[in-house]
Amino acid sequence: MTSPSDEEIVNKLNGNTLRAYWAILNTENGLIGVRELQRQLDFSSPALASYHLNKLVDLGLVINDRGDYRMVREVRVGVLKEYIRLGTFLLPRYVFYATMFTTLLVFLVVNFDKVTFFSLYALIVSLLSSGISWYEAIRVWKQRP
Repeated sequence: MTSPSDEEIVNKLNGNTLRAYWAILNTENGLIGVRELQRQLDFSSPALASYHLNKLVDLGLVINDRGDYRMVREVRVGVLKEYIRLGTFLLPRYVFYATMFTTLLVFLVVNFDKVTFFSLYALIVSLLSSGISWYEAIRVWKQRP
């Protein structure tokens, strides 16, 4: 059996199957059971959870390991491209930019001595950069599966 192409994975990894993949990505060790997935995603039956997990097996993303499903391949498709793994957390990549610009803004406000063109310019640019970055981070977070 050949492994599916990235294009095939992009076409088939959507809806509840994407939500199931997201749940596996968010587990600490990349391992999840059928009932655990059913409860986590509020599926009507374990069979529905099993169906989506088996779709992930067919795509070559997870394997069935004695009743539990283990992630073997991590792919970035759709909205997942906007996330970065930090330990067991998946965070929007804009969070890092927003944190950097917010730190810069706090530094500028704390060290703001006198009003000059350059100090106002730096303050306005860092305020806009921080605001836009946080807006994008929140927007991407709301789009998670």
